[in-house]
Amino acid sequence: MQRVRDNLRRAYDSGRESVRQARAEEAVVEPDIDDDFEPPPPEPPAVVHDSTNSRDDAEVPHSLRIAAAWSWRLIVVGLVGWALLHFFGMVSIVVVPLSIALLLSALLAPAVGWLLRLRLPRSLATFLVLICGLAAVVGTLTLVISQFIDGVPELTQKTSDGVRQIQDWARTGPLHLSDAQVNNAIDNAQDWVNTHTSQLTSTGIATAATLFELVTGMLLVLFSTFFFLRDGRKIWRFIVRLFPVQARWSLADAGDASWATLTAYVRATVLVAFIDAVGIGTALVILNIPFPFPLAALVFLGAFIPIVGASVSGAVAVLVALVDQGWVIALIVLGAVILVQQVEGHVLQPLIMGRAVAIHPLVVIIGIACGATVAGIIGALVAVPLIAVLNTGVRRLTRRRPEVPSTAVVVGGGTTAET
Repeated sequence: MQRVRDNLRRAYDSGRESVRQARAEEAVVEPDIDDDFEPPPPEPPAVVHDSTNSRDDAEVPHSLRIAAAWSWRLIVVGLVGWALLHFFGMVSIVVVPLSIALLLSALLAPAVGWLLRLRLPRSLATFLVLICGLAAVVGTLTLVISQFIDGVPELTQKTSDGVRQIQDWARTGPLHLSDAQVNNAIDNAQDWVNTHTSQLTSTGIATAATLFELVTGMLLVLFSTFFFLRDGRKIWRFIVRLFPVQARWSLADAGDASWATLTAYVRATVLVAFIDAVGIGTALVILNIPFPFPLAALVFLGAFIPIVGASVSGAVAVLVALVDQGWVIALIVLGAVILVQQVEGHVLQPLIMGRAVAIHPLVVIIGIACGATVAGIIGALVAVPLIAVLNTGVRRLTRRRPEVPSTAVVVGGGTTAET
């Protein structure tokens, strides 16, 4: 009986399996394939780079996308720079004194630090340094102006003699000019002076009208220098705290490095200018050129404008020597000026300034030209230290930042405090 049941079960299972196979064969329908029809190839996936938002952007060449990205960023930077220059021009009566005060603070800060190490109060140390510096400047200017006023009559007489010598040389020299041609040249020069007299007079009136602004600027320089020397660190920490916490460490570090660069630049410039003034002044004294001390002071002041200032002040010394002593002595003075400038450019500046404030001469020339175009003499004076400070600050900001522990909070001035 059991064997019959097993046979029936096997027969039932085999029947069901055959039915399943039949249904599966009926479900497979062969498609009608036309020999003349070829299905289109599958479309390639759209290539979208990380820097693009759509396939349309990917169709633009990569070099053109890079150029466009640089272009609009440069346009934004240029607009911001133009706006800042326009704003600084509007408030130049404030910006110029503050710039001079920063340079003076960088120069006088070591003296304040020396007095602080002697346990003097900060306010008293700052006041003493500022008064001594002011007295030195006023005394030097007084001496220069007094010597210049005393020697003007003699220089005027020698200038007249020099003009007559030039007239004689024009008649008897290789030019062989006639008296009429010489007189015509003199008359043209006189006409030019008469034509520009009104312009010179209006300039003098405008200068007198801005006397109040000059006095205001000098007072602002004094007060700003005093507070920069006394509270410079506090002011910088206050500015740093205005920025987000994650940016404070980098900003404080860049500010400290930039201030160190500015201090080194001002100290080195003063030392180099003093050496230039002593060298050229000694040559003027040996050659018995008039106004040796005023001309040396002019060389000292001109050295604060690199390359250009020293050349202009040296040219003035050569012209004075030409008027007073003639061509031979003028050429000797020119040789002395060139020798001093060569020693300055190839020995003093690399040795004293070092690599911390090393700037390529082409950058110096372009910076001075742009500064003079934008802000005149003050712009030429501030351009090079500004470039040096920006160079150091940008390099510090772009370098890799060390990891700040999560248990510390960055505060102004580059210090950390535990939470």
